[in-house]
Amino acid sequence: MKLPRDRIPYSAIVDRPPLKLPGNGRVAVWTIVNVEEWSIERPMPRTVLPPPSSHTAGQPILPDLPNWAWHEYGMRVGFWRFLEVLNKFNLKATLAINGSVCKSYPRVAQAGLEAGWEFMGHGYLQRPMHHVEDQRAAIRQTIEEIKSITGKAPRGWESPGLTETYETIDYLREAGIEYVADWVLDDQPCLIDTASGPMVSVPYTVEMNDIAMMVLQNHPSEEWLRRGIDCFDRLYAEGEKSARVMAISVHPYITGVPHRIGYLERLYGYIGARPGVLMWTGEQILDWYKGAASVR
Repeated sequence: MKLPRDRIPYSAIVDRPPLKLPGNGRVAVWTIVNVEEWSIERPMPRTVLPPPSSHTAGQPILPDLPNWAWHEYGMRVGFWRFLEVLNKFNLKATLAINGSVCKSYPRVAQAGLEAGWEFMGHGYLQRPMHHVEDQRAAIRQTIEEIKSITGKAPRGWESPGLTETYETIDYLREAGIEYVADWVLDDQPCLIDTASGPMVSVPYTVEMNDIAMMVLQNHPSEEWLRRGIDCFDRLYAEGEKSARVMAISVHPYITGVPHRIGYLERLYGYIGARPGVLMWTGEQILDWYKGAASVR
């Protein structure tokens, strides 16, 4: 068993050689749109409305219609607001997609494909990797489902809830995955050691993530814009000396609602007005870093 610290040596960002983005770029910003399948036969991955007497003898009441419908709204309505906003700014998102979504919500998957978005594996179903009986099989199945839609295997992976067992990273690299978003520990890409060679960690976020901010911390909608500007401004200033990566992670049932989508739109307007910003996908960041750091 390899612990995470055995896979990724400690590195202080101030001790590294400067990383340079093309064209005097300072910050690479990537947007991750998470689309998932929530099975109503199981407890919901997240809840917004606990039903009366929601637990009986320690067991959740099933089916959980209110919280299933909360998520379903995102797939029916919220996702399409994302598509409209991203198209408005001519941006390409990285679509973190459960493998099962390719069959259960083909309209959503097809729309992401037609928009030119990158597809990133997000587990087969929305459940922790710890609860997956055969991780290797689930990873392979996810890759095959995405390949059936896009014609190519995904290069990136974000586990449901960022969950990994000690072995998950080995299984992912073994399956051909080149980068992960689960290891939220840096503002620059870095290398993770696996049994099949190095894996690139592309900086993801739990701070500019609408689950943490809106569902867990219960911030008002306008906090999305304020925090997004503050986060970007600091990374932009630091990026003058050495490049930084900023992730924006959104879910259709959270940021895709009427009272939040406008703040995402305004954040893109703010970021897009600055020179030296590259609005990239995860695989574009991967390719840049592999070249800049001579990663093989």
